[in-house]
Amino acid sequence: MSVSHHQVPIEKYHGTGNDFIVVDAVESIPDRPAFATTYCDRETGVSNAESARTGADGVLFLALEAGYSPPRVVMTLVQPDGSIAAMCGNGARVAAAWGAERTGATALMIDTPAGTRRASIDGDGVTIEMGVPGFAPRAVPLSRETELVEDVVGGLTVTAVNTGVPHAVAVVDDVDAVDLESVAPGVRYADVFPQGANLTLASRVDSGDAEDGTAAGTSPPRFRQRTYERGVEGETRSCGTGAVAVAAVAKRLGLLDGRDAATVTPPGGDLEITVPDDGPATLTGPAEREFVGELETVVRSA
Repeated sequence: MSVSHHQVPIEKYHGTGNDFIVVDAVESIPDRPAFATTYCDRETGVSNAESARTGADGVLFLALEAGYSPPRVVMTLVQPDGSIAAMCGNGARVAAAWGAERTGATALMIDTPAGTRRASIDGDGVTIEMGVPGFAPRAVPLSRETELVEDVVGGLTVTAVNTGVPHAVAVVDDVDAVDLESVAPGVRYADVFPQGANLTLASRVDSGDAEDGTAAGTSPPRFRQRTYERGVEGETRSCGTGAVAVAAVAKRLGLLDGRDAATVTPPGGDLEITVPDDGPATLTGPAEREFVGELETVVRSA
């Protein structure tokens, strides 16, 4: 067996701090899980002077199919533990920005394992249709026959919803008062979640406390968010599916003041969410390219 090393062109993007290595799927990387595990490592992974952080929250393998109208991007997200995530809201925004850069299109379709999502580009903002949030036991999925709404799991009162991936959302007084790394495993690996779950914390913020000085009652409700992500096995600076889960659960619990929209703020910045009664939820936020570079991969042949 011969072993050869070759350089793979990559780009590094982030969506409100949720950062990804982007690889064109035409590149030959025989062992994608090993590639992701190596270069996403927060201590020894990919680094560049133009990026604030070493490593990444995952590797996006993107295949552009420009012959369609609108253009399509096939997205596969390999997480730091080598697993594949069915959906990632921030990753889908990055995929849309990547596709728009190559085609000039302002509307694209993003194909994910969770389904095809429509994306639109408006200046620096990217909006993704995220599908209809699912609370049904089979949709989450749950190991029981009834919905999980404000039930205690792992010591937290949570509501379970699938927004492309399963989330257990706990509405708390202050997201910063919770030791997320300590409490997350008890929820993430709870028996009620046969495929595991992301743990997302949410706390309501008075709209009048917004940094822009917006008067209370004149803008959508605001929530702060923190998420411990399955597959990353730690807290991320932003989670798009988690932000949608916050808004969906807040609506279910009557915390949106009768509205269909919310501003959800993870540590990485604001995300605008809509959760209408008669259509898919949407996620809007920025997607930014940090740098372009190359990474080494290993190819073994007989």
